[in-house]
Amino acid sequence: MAPTSPGVRLLPNALTVLAMCAGLSAVQFILNRQYSAAIAAITIAAVLDSLDGRIARMLDATTKMGAELDSLADAISFGVAPALMLYLWRFGGDRVGWVVALIFVVCMILRLARFNTLLDDTEQPPYAKEFFVGVPAPAGGLLALLPLILTNEFGDHGHWWQSRPAVMAWTIGVAALLISRIPTLAVKSIRVSPRAVAPLLVGVGLLAAAVITYPQITLAAVLALYLGHIPYAVRRKHWLANHPEAWDVPPRERRAIRRAHGSQVRLGLRPPLRRVAGAARRAVMRPMRNGDSTHIALPTDPRPAGARGRNWRRTGLRKHQRPGESKSR
Repeated sequence: MAPTSPGVRLLPNALTVLAMCAGLSAVQFILNRQYSAAIAAITIAAVLDSLDGRIARMLDATTKMGAELDSLADAISFGVAPALMLYLWRFGGDRVGWVVALIFVVCMILRLARFNTLLDDTEQPPYAKEFFVGVPAPAGGLLALLPLILTNEFGDHGHWWQSRPAVMAWTIGVAALLISRIPTLAVKSIRVSPRAVAPLLVGVGLLAAAVITYPQITLAAVLALYLGHIPYAVRRKHWLANHPEAWDVPPRERRAIRRAHGSQVRLGLRPPLRRVAGAARRAVMRPMRNGDSTHIALPTDPRPAGARGRNWRRTGLRKHQRPGESKSR
């Protein structure tokens, strides 16, 4: 591959600077109480933030300076700007509200610092690249503004999500999601099959039309869908952790493995090895055909009786009951 020219290597950092300018412009809109314009500026910063890293990887133009600049831009656009907006909108003059805003900013910065440290972690399993640890910074900054977005759309008529305690609880909840270990899907790892390209492009066109016609309600719907995907992401990561055979295979083979596993679960089948082991032990413990009731002696297990009992239960076998042994536990 030919080396990337200096001008092309500058493009990802230029997008990061534009995202930072959008975040700083959001602060200016907030000070003028232009909340709709501020939300639009933060949304633009989120779009630019999703593009700069992807373009840097495509052009092989990733640099240490770009990573540090990206974290600084995210801290301003998705930490400081949303916290300041919520404080002026609902927490103005309230010391508790200022503490809540500080908690959100601190959690955002901690989330960015952890993300930078995970980039250098080489001991993660192969499937870890498909997930973020916690809610990423752009999604967290926009999620914190969801009560304000709904208020701009439906008006300030005393709805429950507009009350000060509800906004405080929501902000702290989003801050907890930022620093949590809950997995969320990474969009960069999603692969689209050739058959789905045309429907996906149609969906993008419909989304663009919805954004132009109903911008804030569309943004609120997208944020609600993002929150709804978290249980699926947790389940998917748990499934991948228990199925190493699906780590490095194409999506089609992974879906086949998932369907095969689901069929076994629905039919109540056990793994063949466990079933063969149980049949072999019952055959060994069965009395002799000549009428002798003496059992064949098996090797003595050196473990304590309690550990042996737990092993029987863990492997799914029923312990053979000896003559005269009580059935009560």
